[in-house]
Amino acid sequence: MTHSPHSAHPNTTPQTLGFLLLDAFTLISLASAIEPLRMANQLAGRELYRWYTLSLDGKPVRASDGLQVTPDAATGIPLALDMVIVCGGVGPSRSVEREHIQWLQAQARQSRRLGSVCTGSWALARAGLLDGYETSIHWECLAAMQEAFPKVVLTTQLFSIDRDRATASGGTAPLDMMLNLIGRDHGRELSAGISEMFIYDRVRGEQDQQRVPLKHVLGTTQTKLLEIVALMEANLEEPIGLDELAQYVDVSRRQLERLFQKHLHCSPSRYYLKLRLTRARQLLKQTPMSIIEVASACGFVSTPHFSKCYREYFNMPPRDERLGISRPKQRSEATVSLPMTARELSQEPISSAVLALAQARGEPTYASVPI
Repeated sequence: MTHSPHSAHPNTTPQTLGFLLLDAFTLISLASAIEPLRMANQLAGRELYRWYTLSLDGKPVRASDGLQVTPDAATGIPLALDMVIVCGGVGPSRSVEREHIQWLQAQARQSRRLGSVCTGSWALARAGLLDGYETSIHWECLAAMQEAFPKVVLTTQLFSIDRDRATASGGTAPLDMMLNLIGRDHGRELSAGISEMFIYDRVRGEQDQQRVPLKHVLGTTQTKLLEIVALMEANLEEPIGLDELAQYVDVSRRQLERLFQKHLHCSPSRYYLKLRLTRARQLLKQTPMSIIEVASACGFVSTPHFSKCYREYFNMPPRDERLGISRPKQRSEATVSLPMTARELSQEPISSAVLALAQARGEPTYASVPI
């Protein structure tokens, strides 16, 4: 290619991220967060992002699958970080130490953006850094997190980007979060290019939800409510009336209403509508079914009624959902990179981003997306 991104952006400082590894962190979540950064550099043909893995003492940290990762640095080494992401996994309440909390609080005082993957948001919450923020965490920890940190605004979304906080649930959800952040920083073309390189069919957005088994939300004591929800889920195309649902589990209509209000904080009809619309959203995004067919498959008697309900719930019409048109969001001022001082650069360990970019120069995709 004749385009030379290096000469076009000679003074651009890469954004620098530090990944704090907690004991028993999930390797798939760490990789899902770092790999998009590597590919962003490769496709741009220059270092847009730099990253370091960190631990308290710089010694290897064992992941939940038994593999050990040797960090690039200890937390005591001064690094000019733009963002810190906590990587959690199994047993976050056991793996978060006082030194983690103190270090994270120090990062917050320096106005650095903070984030987490899998159960890493537990550490941020322990440090008091998520109060009032919309937060995502792996669904297994939802109930415990809500109990332990009532000031945190928990959501079942795959990931949440709220002001200068970005939290993702487990598995591959960090990949979606990072693709969205990269898209905000450098445009949708780069984000789409990374997705193609990873053979990732669809970049999921903030509105996409984790599929949380209801028993993990309610516990095992609410057997009648679990039965009703199971009936709803099995009858989306031909919804069952509320009186009939109540009869199935031998409760009155009034008892049914009370169960939903107490444990799910909405009416049964509202919850049933949510299930049908969520299913419709999946069909719109993942199948070639027409909007009329989707409406019918989700129990709506007319397309206009379906469109009205869909727009009210998701704040966009089904047609825009199908076309992948998202609502514009204001870019936070916190996404601006902070330049590193000469002193900090002199003490900086070598980031694996530099090596990865050097190795990528021989790839045919190198600098294929002009940034």
